[in-house]
Amino acid sequence: MYIHTMIKKVFFFASFMLFTLPAIAQQKQLAAKILADQRLDTIQARALRLLTGFTAGTSYGEVWIRDFNTFINGSLAVHDKEKVKEMLLLFFRMQGRDGNIADGMIPRQKAEAGYDYIYSDLAPEWAAHKNTVETDQESSLVQAVYKYVKHTGDTSILHIVIDHQTVLQRLAAALQYVHNARWSSQYNLVSGATTIDWGDVQPEKGWGVVINDHTKWSADIYDNAMYALALKEYAELSGDTATYLPRYTELKNNVRKYLWQADKGKYLPHLYLDGSPFSPGFKEDEILYTGGSVCAILAGFHSAREIKSINRQMLAAAAKEKYATIGITVYPPYPEQEFPNMKPYVYQNAGDWTWFGGRMIQALTEQGMVKEAYEELSPMLDRALSHQGFYEWYDVQTGAPKGSGDFRGEAGVLYDAITLLKEWARKQK
Repeated sequence: MYIHTMIKKVFFFASFMLFTLPAIAQQKQLAAKILADQRLDTIQARALRLLTGFTAGTSYGEVWIRDFNTFINGSLAVHDKEKVKEMLLLFFRMQGRDGNIADGMIPRQKAEAGYDYIYSDLAPEWAAHKNTVETDQESSLVQAVYKYVKHTGDTSILHIVIDHQTVLQRLAAALQYVHNARWSSQYNLVSGATTIDWGDVQPEKGWGVVINDHTKWSADIYDNAMYALALKEYAELSGDTATYLPRYTELKNNVRKYLWQADKGKYLPHLYLDGSPFSPGFKEDEILYTGGSVCAILAGFHSAREIKSINRQMLAAAAKEKYATIGITVYPPYPEQEFPNMKPYVYQNAGDWTWFGGRMIQALTEQGMVKEAYEELSPMLDRALSHQGFYEWYDVQTGAPKGSGDFRGEAGVLYDAITLLKEWARKQK
């Protein structure tokens, strides 16, 4: 019996080594390839040169929190932490009494874009505005402060007092604002105006970034994933895990219950609270929401099997357009008659955004799917190099760069994705 058991153990060990050794060798080869890829070094160097500024890009005079959140790590690599900290604190000085956080801020003398500007005695030289169709500003600021603390180790920012409230208290107020003002009590989910995936424009013609009489309220995966991640990160920042982690878990469970379509392996685009803005015959459920799905993965909503399935769907969508990557916003696009404020293949309606595709590279790398991450990053690198810059979005039918040039959101997510890949590769030595 003893000899028989020993033989089984030896056989198992030999079989394990037979399959493991090639896998280890493949990992080392992949790691060597990553570390030898000069494209990664070039893109990171260019990104850091661009991230000396804080505005979103050449077409924007504002500092936007949803953008700043995605390039703050790069900012901290080129700036003294005090400069980055001061930019974060500016959002708290412009914070509303109800806890809401502004979208963007611009020097007061340049406030000419037609927004309903917000002013504060705590920052008299600045003007702010809020795209009210969004519900991600508060979550973005929590995430940005979290990244700042993790990168610098500087927890003193949490205890700075602004108008009788610490930053930590103000972050809690921002989270509470979402629960008070942007919440569906029916589903216990974050709500917002109906937009395309993570976008900030509603369907009806007019000033699409502001809630109006035509607004149709809904719950979607992007807003909820962003808020869930903010809850989890605030729990760590504050140490109040007893309060905020159960809220995270409850929100995750409700997302899985009401928005995740397990049979299709994809998210319901919108769960409508007061009727849909689209025609009855329009099959919106068939549209793949890529950006919100990426945020859901980053928020910890999915198993490895589900992540692989989501990634396959993103690759399949990209394969249907000549110049697309996994950064294609949604697929298929909304027809013009359904979404008159944004034509198909324009901007957030199936434009290709590295700003979100790059986050999927981060998600895949964190999940150990490094081969997939590196392969899917490659066309984004080639595109940035061929156009000699970072652009807001790309036309999937022509390959042309569109929107703002020197878009810091793209630079930031590529910088972070490459950093993660290099860190993984160095550990394989």
